[in-house]
Amino acid sequence: MILVTGGLGMIGANTAAALADLGEEVIVTGHRSTDLPSFLAGRVTVERLDITDRDAFLALGDRYAIDAIVHLAGSIPEPDPMDFFRRDLAGLVNALDAARTWRVRRFAVASSISVYEGRPERPWTEDLDLPLAELPHAIAAFKKAVEPITQFALAGTGVQPVLLRIGSTWGPLMHPESPFNPVPPLVSAVLRGERPGALAADGGGDFGYARDTGRAIALLITAEVLRHTAYNVGSGFPYTPRELADALTAALPGTGIELSGAPAADAPEHPYLDISRLRAETGFEPAFDVAGAVADYVAWRTENPR
Repeated sequence: MILVTGGLGMIGANTAAALADLGEEVIVTGHRSTDLPSFLAGRVTVERLDITDRDAFLALGDRYAIDAIVHLAGSIPEPDPMDFFRRDLAGLVNALDAARTWRVRRFAVASSISVYEGRPERPWTEDLDLPLAELPHAIAAFKKAVEPITQFALAGTGVQPVLLRIGSTWGPLMHPESPFNPVPPLVSAVLRGERPGALAADGGGDFGYARDTGRAIALLITAEVLRHTAYNVGSGFPYTPRELADALTAALPGTGIELSGAPAADAPEHPYLDISRLRAETGFEPAFDVAGAVADYVAWRTENPR
């Protein structure tokens, strides 16, 4: 049985669905809400859990025979990040404590593409040294700290750590006005009957659709053997604003999505993740290109609020 914390969020729910597709028994946790998306209905067990409550977290092991954990739960930082760091660090420590107490086989935790910030190479590979760099936001800072904490906490315990360096993921269940991806707010505007805004012509970079990201994580947590600790999780290719505009126009006929501005002639290539290691060890291949992902998402949003 596999526990997915944050299993009702975008990446967590799609991971849980992929695990269920593989025939795994899955427990998902939610805190403020335990409402299931339609694609999980009847397929997983749901537990309401505040991951900062150590006793409540460990009590799950009294009710279920959990042999692997995917720790994806997280919160949103306030302007002052200290409360965010306290909450999410407490949740991480409790999840690690549970992994050690229950003697699970494998513990996968969400890291981020942002750990590579400051590296000039394209694409980013797992064997790059991680630089001391200014990070874009508190979430990125915390995800970078997650990696050594997890490795040190699990060293010598028999629990295998898996650091999920997750790329720029979007898709079903993403907040419809998310600032982290241009597609959900643009689709929301169209569905409200508004004229969509233009896409920035200097955008682009890593592209991970949530259904693919979830399937990649499911393959990593269930693999018979993993030879490494860190794995890039993404599509393995960068998207361009033109590709995205064309895909949106095709999925939303009559909207005429436009590009604004122009990329600088000397602008560096946007960063993206190399997923050769993920491919080689799990057989993962993305099921969605840009056009397929946009079409799937638009179809989802016509029936669902997020």
